[in-house]
Amino acid sequence: MTTTNGQKFLFAAADLQATALKAVISYQIETLSFHKRRCEQNVKLIDDLFAGGEFVDVFDVTSNFLQNATSAYATEAGNFARVGSRLTSDMARRVRRQAESAIEDIAASTAA
Repeated sequence: MTTTNGQKFLFAAADLQATALKAVISYQIETLSFHKRRCEQNVKLIDDLFAGGEFVDVFDVTSNFLQNATSAYATEAGNFARVGSRLTSDMARRVRRQAESAIEDIAASTAA
């Protein structure tokens, strides 16, 4: 049993939406993981500032924290770009396969 072009179009549209939904969820997972790590680092900053009840060099602790946070945000921007690139590539590959299949079906129905 063959599917009609209309059915293939609907399947392709649903597949595209599913891929987009997976992309959004992947971004949410990445974002929440990043926020969890940053919150843990915020707690560590407080611990470092008040470690052992003795006065610590606030400037050194704070500058180290800010340096690490800046690095983490830059790394996270790279992660977002990597995830976006992978998802875009996957989506383009899926669309290309579905377009090729539709063209083959149209060609086969025209030849028949």
